[in-house]
Amino acid sequence: MAADTTDIDDIREQARRWLADDPDPASRDELTAVLDGLPASAPELADRFAGPLTFGTAGLRGPLRAGPNGMNLAVVTQAAAGLVTWLAAQGGTGPLVIGYDARHGSREFAERTAQVATGAGRPALLLPRPLPTPVLAYAVRHLGGVAGVMVTASHNPPQDNGYKVYLGAELGGELGAGAQIVPPADAGIEAAIRSVGPLAQVPLGEPGQVLGDDLVASYVERATAVIDPDGPRDLTVAYTPLHGVGAAVLTAAFARAGFPTPGVVPDQAEPDPAFPTVSFPNPEEPGAVDRLIALADSTGADLAIANDPDADRCAVVVRDDRDGWRMLRGDEVGVLLADHLMRRGVTGLYATTIVSSSLLRAMCAARGLPYDETLTGFKWIVRAGGGSAPLVFGYEEALGYCVAPEHVRDKDGITAALTVAELAAGLKTQGRTLTDRLDELAAEFGVHHTDQLSARVDDLRVIADAMARIRADTPATLLGQPVDSVRDLLPESDVVILRTAVARVVIRPSGTEPKLKAYLEVVEPVVNGDVRTARSSAASAVAALRGEIAAALGL
Repeated sequence: MAADTTDIDDIREQARRWLADDPDPASRDELTAVLDGLPASAPELADRFAGPLTFGTAGLRGPLRAGPNGMNLAVVTQAAAGLVTWLAAQGGTGPLVIGYDARHGSREFAERTAQVATGAGRPALLLPRPLPTPVLAYAVRHLGGVAGVMVTASHNPPQDNGYKVYLGAELGGELGAGAQIVPPADAGIEAAIRSVGPLAQVPLGEPGQVLGDDLVASYVERATAVIDPDGPRDLTVAYTPLHGVGAAVLTAAFARAGFPTPGVVPDQAEPDPAFPTVSFPNPEEPGAVDRLIALADSTGADLAIANDPDADRCAVVVRDDRDGWRMLRGDEVGVLLADHLMRRGVTGLYATTIVSSSLLRAMCAARGLPYDETLTGFKWIVRAGGGSAPLVFGYEEALGYCVAPEHVRDKDGITAALTVAELAAGLKTQGRTLTDRLDELAAEFGVHHTDQLSARVDDLRVIADAMARIRADTPATLLGQPVDSVRDLLPESDVVILRTAVARVVIRPSGTEPKLKAYLEVVEPVVNGDVRTARSSAASAVAALRGEIAAALGL
């Protein structure tokens, strides 16, 4: 009991020091209430002070709450001060470009970042309103920013927020111009953040320059240039931004490109940080696109599209004659987009990640195009090939697509949606659909059936134990076939890859959520053009593989 009392006293003292430096009255009141609840509130207080949010390659992301282990004005002030200090130490010139979504606290965090930048003598350019992440990524390149900050938690739960950092050409180089940071920049920024002294001594300057709508118009104009200006446009699209910030920009892009304006799910059209109609604001989650499908049904839409809340991801839902409406997997959309660009004659490097389908590799090999495979995350995809060939397309299976790296060097749910619409409209003129094109690819390259085993946990030790288990007791066989390749990517990345002659499994912890993920793939050849039978056989094999991997992980 004495040790417990000592621990409480120590955390209480940490909290008091934090309170004395916290610039936000609301956060101070919140933390004071937790202190007043001691000793009953000791577990909550300990969690808030378990350690600071670590600034990694995805920046910061965490729950909105007072204390160092949360997103709040104090943490953002410290992060901004560390960032501008690091930029200066690197000799970086030019403005800091700042964007934000519509989540709780996003605008306040963006404005504070601008004040910290100007207080350090650096110009700050603030996007005019809550806008998609790809608009910020575009703005960093377009405006010659030394760096960019996007305040967003993407598709995390409503109680979260985050802070992503991009570098401009001066510090990011040609491949990283307008891209998310990678090591060693993340470690350098983290060290600078930890060196920030009392927040009361961080100088705050003017609010910075609020940009006009001409920036958004420029983004839209460049986005529509991604597709053929003379292509077919007869397409009815249903759309949802999932209470996020994508609707205005996407509908403007569709209108400028000459497509009919998509129908938007009415009660999900406006930004709402509570995300009231979905249990989890991620289009991949069960039930998230139910309203979208209902709208598509009622309007006779040719296809349905969803963005995640910051519109950097794009989900595509199609009418399947066998199963009704179904969401295409990220791998399916990825190979459709790649195939479409290849058919349009777009040459250069095509890239995806180690957890995505191997179909893109097969397509590039057959068509004589350069290919590369990276670790997960667009920060790696846009740097694929190391400059050996210009990147023209990259995708990851988690609904992220980059169809125009010279426009946005990150995933972009707006240009992806436009390109999917272009493909679908062209197929429609032939009386065909996206699923018909997928069947063509399967007939040529075999069915590459992919799926995921995903386990959300409350205790991160469950993930660590599962990874230790698969390393210590790796299966000798999968689906009755010998495991002929085992790759462990430690220490570079916490990833284990298992392969048989026809199956592949990639196991890794999620980088943004408390999840353990296993990415499953089975390749089934198509015999005598019978794609349906091959798909059924591959699906059965993947279902069996999921069970085997779950058992091997102890889940």
